Amino acid sequence: MSGDDPTEGDRLLQRAYSLGAPDSHVDFYRDFADTYDSAFAADLGYIYPLGVVSVLAGVERPHGAILDIGCGTGLVATAIRKVDPAAVIDGVDISPDMLEKARSKGDYRHLMEADLTADFSQVPTDYAAIVSAGLFTFGHLGPDVIPDMVSLCSPGAVAALGVNSKFFVEHGFQDVLDALDADGRIASAALHEVPIYDGRDEAHANETGMILRFTVL
Repeated sequence: MSGDDPTEGDRLLQRAYSLGAPDSHVDFYRDFADTYDSAFAADLGYIYPLGVVSVLAGVERPHGAILDIGCGTGLVATAIRKVDPAAVIDGVDISPDMLEKARSKGDYRHLMEADLTADFSQVPTDYAAIVSAGLFTFGHLGPDVIPDMVSLCSPGAVAALGVNSKFFVEHGFQDVLDALDADGRIASAALHEVPIYDGRDEAHANETGMILRFTVL
């Protein structure tokens, strides 16, 4: 598919990258929810969740529930189920409409609506793993929320958080990881670069995500 002829998925992606305040996310994903899996994920060959889950599956982690942060319609949970059908998965997202789509798939134990830049005290703090795909990117969340994400974990928990590779460099994610390590909050930090799309759409064929993998102390 030529990048000179943008698809609906490509147009949706460009709008997503330009979002601002939390209210704009709620409004955008209200319209996006019905077409996220078809016009975006299927249209562009979105395989990012598979990369995140591959990194998670490659490390030892304690027994316990997994929190999918910015879970959207539940594509990460679907990928987890393929490698661990018995996994207990909770999800949190700002969009009630995306959460409804996720709920319909039946892969989550609990789904919670929360603005992760504000008060999310209703989210439990005993997770054995945290995962995310598509949350840390242009128009969405930056590295400043990662320390709060660490606080949602039990000691020994494993994180596999996907960050758009360009966004990772431009917004100082490495500095945040280094600070958490220096403060004794995480250890064994590593970066795993994975493709975001499968290449069917030429305009996005080379886009990658950096999976931040670490252990919570």
